[in-house]
Amino acid sequence: MSIAQALLPEFEQEMAATRKVLERVPDDKLDWSPHEKSMTLGRLATHLAELPMWTGVSLDQDEVDVNPPDGQQWESPKPTTVAEILELFDTNSAEGREKIASAGDATFFEDWSLKSGGETLFVMPKVAVIRSFVLNHGIHHRGQLTVFLRLLDVSVPQTYGPTADEPDF
Repeated sequence: MSIAQALLPEFEQEMAATRKVLERVPDDKLDWSPHEKSMTLGRLATHLAELPMWTGVSLDQDEVDVNPPDGQQWESPKPTTVAEILELFDTNSAEGREKIASAGDATFFEDWSLKSGGETLFVMPKVAVIRSFVLNHGIHHRGQLTVFLRLLDVSVPQTYGPTADEPDF
């Protein structure tokens, strides 16, 4: 079995669970935040929607500088509706799926670096970038998003199992 074949089921499962949570985000609450230090609901949902894009970035490139000393700083997309957030997520998920499926095992073991202002923040094999920087990072923020939804009294969908709103497994 190839690395891609082993990784794709996990990628698919996490993307499906994330989409279910993103679908619950209310359009009229995108500017809401539970605390002054927290992201807004819209920014958090957008961040989740853009994370799968890093799959292709990490597999196609060896490094990215999000704030290059002599270039333009990385800017996140700024969707204004849940429909636009879901479209961004669907596009990024489909591209990520395609990039994983077409990558050979050797590619997954190449190093990838994240930099800011020319300073290396981390270096790890591309397979580890996908698992940690894309999947685990997404799981973390998806959990954060479910808390935001709960605070807004929005029904929280099942991801790994029952929720108070969807108790039947």
